[in-house]
Amino acid sequence: MAVNLPLPSNLLPVPGIELGFAEAGIRKANRKDLLVMRLAEGASVAGVFTLNRFCAAPVQLCKEHLGQHLDRPIRALVVNTGNANAGTGEPGLAAARETCAALAALLGCQANQILPFSTGVILEPLPVERLTAGLPAAIANLKMDNWQAAAEAIMTTDTQPKAASRTATIGGKQITLTGISKGAGMIKPNMATMLGFIATDAGLPQPLLARLVKEAADQSFNCITIDGDTSTNDSFMLIATGASGLQITSADSPEYAALAAEVLALSQQLAQMIVRDGEGATKFMTITVEQGASVEECRKIAYSIGHSPLVKTAFFASDPNLGRILAAIGYAGVDDLDVSKLDLYLDDVLVAKAGGRNPDYREEDGQRVMKQSEITVRVRLARGSHAATIWTCDLSHDYVSINADYRS
Repeated sequence: MAVNLPLPSNLLPVPGIELGFAEAGIRKANRKDLLVMRLAEGASVAGVFTLNRFCAAPVQLCKEHLGQHLDRPIRALVVNTGNANAGTGEPGLAAARETCAALAALLGCQANQILPFSTGVILEPLPVERLTAGLPAAIANLKMDNWQAAAEAIMTTDTQPKAASRTATIGGKQITLTGISKGAGMIKPNMATMLGFIATDAGLPQPLLARLVKEAADQSFNCITIDGDTSTNDSFMLIATGASGLQITSADSPEYAALAAEVLALSQQLAQMIVRDGEGATKFMTITVEQGASVEECRKIAYSIGHSPLVKTAFFASDPNLGRILAAIGYAGVDDLDVSKLDLYLDDVLVAKAGGRNPDYREEDGQRVMKQSEITVRVRLARGSHAATIWTCDLSHDYVSINADYRS
């Protein structure tokens, strides 16, 4: 059951991109598991990917094709669920290349103008013949307003689709942004077993778009954690079609700043949707570390709290065993941390003051906060002016059950 996560609504088409889906039977019958996104001439694409050294075949091929973007602009993206095509060696790369070639032949472009994405089970061969057989059906229903179906087509253990839209007026032009994401487990910074796609009808050259997608990822998808596992297929893509007539050519322009703010807001919304739908999650937690000597040390401490199984299980049980948070702060790796200056809050409740239990703290106050479905943990280090925020969830019995049964 997702934590306070409404179903997508009012999704807006983005001129310059069409989406089509199919039921290809890649892993299970009678479910959407194949998505094609066709881009109009003049669109640009940029992305960031997993840092896992065992990165999947489609990730390797995406990087290769994006490197040739200036010579042959990207014309389409293809996504399959049910199989990650990771840990599959040379046969996996061959399957990813066959996928690109098959779609390119249907769309009348070159294979290196296609970006492939896969998500699902690792270490199993991709049934590429089923995938390619499903491509004509996906192309046949290409529509600008298929975003809802697209969000459904990329789900794995997600309990519901994740999608959202925004509009803004920038440079005198009405701009639309729509995005989808998927992910519920194997979620950790440096991307995770997640896919994210945002499209806008603003126009940016590919180098500028590459800067924007990295900036957005660093403050959104790289600020979430569910279980501390970094997967093999993580990808976050930003597509700019230019169909609105707005062309942004400089990162120093007010138009770039305005668009960056909209992209970041949508990226954070989609990233938080992943946490809210974390496998077995019952609590959504915001962890903020303030007054640090650097953003890096603030993030290090925030992630130490967010990754701790002991902290996460305490939150699941609504048990204010809050010494676990102090322990996680202490082993975060900030060697010169003076814990005697540290304050710890749960929402508005001051739990620890100057490195020790607040004399006025009452356990019933802590339990009151921990029974909420949304909780903020705030740590003040008294070391400087920097801060960082991450988002995470609790760890429940259902997380174990879902992952124990994932392949069945």
